[in-house]
Amino acid sequence: MTARDPAGPGHDPIEEHLAALAVALHGPARVKARMLTEARDGLADAAAALAGGATPDDHAARQAVRDFGSVDEVAPAFQRELTVAQARHTARAVVLAVPFLLACWALVTVVGGDQGRHAPRVAQTLAAHLGGVAAAAALLAGAALAVTGALARRLPTPHRLPLMVAWAGTTATAALATSALTLAVAATLAGSWPLGALIAVLALAVHARIAASARACRRCARAPLVATGEG
Repeated sequence: MTARDPAGPGHDPIEEHLAALAVALHGPARVKARMLTEARDGLADAAAALAGGATPDDHAARQAVRDFGSVDEVAPAFQRELTVAQARHTARAVVLAVPFLLACWALVTVVGGDQGRHAPRVAQTLAAHLGGVAAAAALLAGAALAVTGALARRLPTPHRLPLMVAWAGTTATAALATSALTLAVAATLAGSWPLGALIAVLALAVHARIAASARACRRCARAPLVATGEG
């Protein structure tokens, strides 16, 4: 076999392998990039060792790739780690959203004074119920952080936990958006329309962030653990 320059465009077996692996994986960009960098370094070291101290050629690189394993073989382990990382990212966002919801209600009642405290009873009741739903989602997200964090060394991560976190995120965003809208209306009716507008804008920003993270978590949890074959 004629040796090729591993750095040549389109002819580096290691880069071709990593490119195929990157396509098969879904998860947080930074974690994914770190994992691929570590894989690249490991493959480069393996190719160098196979070359016996000489400059690694095409044959050494391909042998290192074969020893490393095909995309179908290594993708599941990589994807599991990425899925847990995305679940933690989503859970963290949900946990932070509930204090935001409570802060919004505090603003309506404190800044609005007596008028805020006497906002329409329907709005108060609805906001309280939705706040309870968001709090339940936050408790689930907090438990997910614990299970995938310090407890992960002692307890295996439940297989369906990332999907549960994704749905908890979706539930929290729905509760957050509806409750924030209710609070914004209540603030406006209480004569504090600037406060209502501020709550609405902030709620939309937080809603968009958590919703995107929840969608990514759901995609990771449902990602196929096999990839198309490569040459």
